[in-house]
Amino acid sequence: MSQPRPFKWRHFAPDIIWLGGRWYVRYALSSRALEELMLERGLHVDHTTIYRWVQRDAPELERRCRPPLKAMTASWRVDATSVKVNGPWRYRDRAVDSAGNPLEFLLSPTRATQAAKRFFSKALIAAHTVTPRGITVEQNAASPKALKALTASRAVPLPGELRQVKSLNNRIAPEHRFIKRLVKPGLGFVSLETGWRTLQGYEVLSLLRKGQVQGVAKGDLRGQVIFFASLFGVAA
Repeated sequence: MSQPRPFKWRHFAPDIIWLGGRWYVRYALSSRALEELMLERGLHVDHTTIYRWVQRDAPELERRCRPPLKAMTASWRVDATSVKVNGPWRYRDRAVDSAGNPLEFLLSPTRATQAAKRFFSKALIAAHTVTPRGITVEQNAASPKALKALTASRAVPLPGELRQVKSLNNRIAPEHRFIKRLVKPGLGFVSLETGWRTLQGYEVLSLLRKGQVQGVAKGDLRGQVIFFASLFGVAA
């Protein structure tokens, strides 16, 4: 069965929507900066329209990008960083494998055990992940409690050794900085929902940039463009 056409009946042409949305989640540009870039090319697109494109299409982009992902290694690093959501700081849990490849993420209002359980549940059953032989977490007590509860209930595959060694999580720090550079031009997020949708777009571009999609090599910018165009059936 063919996938639905996400750009059908939209006001702008599919290649314009695809270009504006991809630039927004790939580069550290605000929607107002993108409005100016579009205008330089003779395209009159309001910045709020670009923002709506991202909110509508980023989740669909992630959904279509997940099936061709390569399998990850069995050693995980888990850490959290904070992002502003309508003023207050919220928390973005993130996991990478031993090679620094992104695995999963979760945006939540707290760092409580329930939020950690949602994160690990999502990561451990993802199609492109393998049951880890070891998980390195930061010093927050929520992660060990969450993993203990999940494994006791047999709700997820049983992970291996749990380690709380801060120095082993250095590999994840560059990923936090990369996402923060993308978030900064927009001055944070309006809500958890809009933040979640935008982060989905950031994460997909990070996966592709690191060569985690089958058939697209790391650093192959042209290959990335062609891959995304193929996902939505638009001209590259």
